[in-house]
Amino acid sequence: MRTVADLAAVAGVRTVAELARLLRELRRRDARRRGGTELTYRELAAATGWSHGIIGGYLAGRVLPPTDRFDVLIRLLGASPAEQGALATARDRVQEGRRPAAAAPPSTPVPRQLPADVPAFTGRASRLADLDTVLDGGPDRFVPRVALIAGTAGVGKTALAVHWAHRVAARFPDGQCYVDLRGYDPQQPVDAGDALAELLRGLGVPASGVPATTAERAARYRTEVAGRRLLVVLDNASAADQVRPLLPGTGTCVVVVTSRDALGGLVARDGVHPIRLGRLDRADSLTLLRRLIGPDAPTGTVELLAERCAGLPLALRVAATRHRDLHNDGLDAFDADGDPRTALRSVFSWSLRHLTPPAALAFRLLGLHPGRVVDGPATAALAGVPLPAGRSALDELARAHLVEPAGDGWFGMHDLLRAYSVELAGQLGPDGSRAAMDRLTAHLLHTAAAATATLFPHDHPTRPTASSIVDTPERAQRWLDRERPGLIVLARSEAAVELSRILWRYLEVGGHYRDALALHTAAAVHGDADVHTNLGAIHWLLGDHDRAKLHFGRSLHGHRSAGDTAGEARATARLALVHERLGDHEEAAARLRDALAMYRATGDRHGEAAQLLNLGFTYHRMGRHTEALGHLEHAAALFAALGDRRLEGYALGNLGAVESATGRHDQALTRLRQALERCVAAADRGGEGSAHATIGAVYHRMGHHTKALSHLRRALTISRATGECGLEMETLNTLGDVLLATNHPAAAAHRFTAARALAEQTGDRHTLTHALDGLSRCTPHLSQHPPTTLDPSPHNHHPHPA
Repeated sequence: MRTVADLAAVAGVRTVAELARLLRELRRRDARRRGGTELTYRELAAATGWSHGIIGGYLAGRVLPPTDRFDVLIRLLGASPAEQGALATARDRVQEGRRPAAAAPPSTPVPRQLPADVPAFTGRASRLADLDTVLDGGPDRFVPRVALIAGTAGVGKTALAVHWAHRVAARFPDGQCYVDLRGYDPQQPVDAGDALAELLRGLGVPASGVPATTAERAARYRTEVAGRRLLVVLDNASAADQVRPLLPGTGTCVVVVTSRDALGGLVARDGVHPIRLGRLDRADSLTLLRRLIGPDAPTGTVELLAERCAGLPLALRVAATRHRDLHNDGLDAFDADGDPRTALRSVFSWSLRHLTPPAALAFRLLGLHPGRVVDGPATAALAGVPLPAGRSALDELARAHLVEPAGDGWFGMHDLLRAYSVELAGQLGPDGSRAAMDRLTAHLLHTAAAATATLFPHDHPTRPTASSIVDTPERAQRWLDRERPGLIVLARSEAAVELSRILWRYLEVGGHYRDALALHTAAAVHGDADVHTNLGAIHWLLGDHDRAKLHFGRSLHGHRSAGDTAGEARATARLALVHERLGDHEEAAARLRDALAMYRATGDRHGEAAQLLNLGFTYHRMGRHTEALGHLEHAAALFAALGDRRLEGYALGNLGAVESATGRHDQALTRLRQALERCVAAADRGGEGSAHATIGAVYHRMGHHTKALSHLRRALTISRATGECGLEMETLNTLGDVLLATNHPAAAAHRFTAARALAEQTGDRHTLTHALDGLSRCTPHLSQHPPTTLDPSPHNHHPHPA
């Protein structure tokens, strides 16, 4: 009789059906060895813990078994070692043959975001089979397969999802995404919009390409994942609305959601497959404890721990590290009904009692930190100890599984552990909590000031001493991005004014306008003149010119009363830009000349350069191109001499806009490409968007409409991501010009109408005039579409809001 290995070689297996035929022959041969009775699907399912439906799918050729499952199956069917190797080769050949011919290009990022698998994972065979059923249920190419793992806190939902995800990761060659939605965090859960932004960045979309609204981000996300074989784990969800926008629109993706809530809306409306996760039974609890503690643990100790931990894997794991002290510890805190929060609180306390005093204190104090992650310096500040001691405490907490690494020396907490830490922090008493928060706030303020000084040295004539964690632009940017959520939370404290003064430039350049609005609004109640300038600038960027004027007026009054010439100069320049937006160019130019004189009087060459830039922009608006060129060339030279490549890019971009307006398009493009390169390098999203918009306008004037549309669409995306209203309006108008010139009057009218609505809302006269003119040019062509060659009014690179 031929062996199955011979059959595999002879048949030249290439399809799932051919492979299944070999498996059935293997099953029949095994039956002959066993006396003529074949193993039934149910017997195979009972022996493996899989569903009999999945067994049938493998043997009928409907489903290709995954590698680990295939190996188990052929051993059960009696394959010899040689046959196992031959069959495994045949299976791999089948899988390779099923891959689509047009794979994703090598440049497409492949996210590998799964957390590490859980050590000593135990039990859950039926739930793993449930997840396999979702995966192997036969993909409808239009419907994503989604499983929801629901259960109580600490029951192991995340562990199950991550363990299963690692088992099947090879079946998702386009990547595995992971997002912690923090649905039960003491702080604010992650909303769908922020989660989508995180997913998009993981899929390779640059921050500048992430749309502004949740709906737009969801649409971009569905576009990015369409046709890709992706596994997405959405951990710790608290509401259906938090999850629904994150579901792909393609059947090639599989999603696993975990939640303490049943999320019935997802099940009823979205066809999500619910998997209820209960506590471990006694046998699995004992097995897990023996694997964690070791085979020499006293039977009585293991059994008592299993009973007291109520089948909660998290409690079992933490308790296993303290089993030797079980009889000396008061376990009566575990009440008779096995309340999981009570049990967990007590189990956490066992770990704390075995920490060194510095580490135990650090754990209590971490509950005061306003952010989700913490590093060694922040821990040291909370505890009032030197940096090495802070890092040592964090390392000890990590070894005790009370914090977990979050990369680059940062650590986070499971939400239950954080809740427990917050409870303990509340027991420190007002004096202890206040002292710790004062130290932490001082550390965060000092480090934030050093980081912004590293990124924007010209804003800080006297720079604070920078620690090694923020002494390079890359480190400074990374620290600010990590700590930004916590820093914004501190806006509710007495530190709001200082935070506003420190973070304003970082928040503006990074496009974090909504965070800036929250921070400066909270700080403005203190009446600080600098804060009013910061708040006015954000209102200007968001297109609320009335509020901008109000706050700039208050700022001017405060600075003049205090005799602060530098502050008055900055507020004057910012107010001038509001007048420019509202169409009062003469008033804008007069105020900018005043600001320029003040900066020169104080010897501030950087401020001088910024106002030369703003004056050049304004003169361009007024059609005074010769004066504009002179001021902009002077500004570019000053910025270059001062080493500020970002604002040199702004000056070059405005020079390009003027040169294009005077017919020198090739020279303009050279300038604008330099401007774009500098703004991208500085992560200046507003400057990048403005450069794209101006390049698009130049290409349009040259008749290169396809190139124009490409740059304009990028500019529009950036404007909507940041909320920069002026950039959005001007880009919409230029898009209208291009579309009208390419014989699309209806689409052009749509863009002009949108620009008009924004201009009327904000009072921007220049943009409104352009939009109304565009609409009037569209009208004759809406019923018949002859080609047009209309030239748009010059698009202007944005000024610098100094």
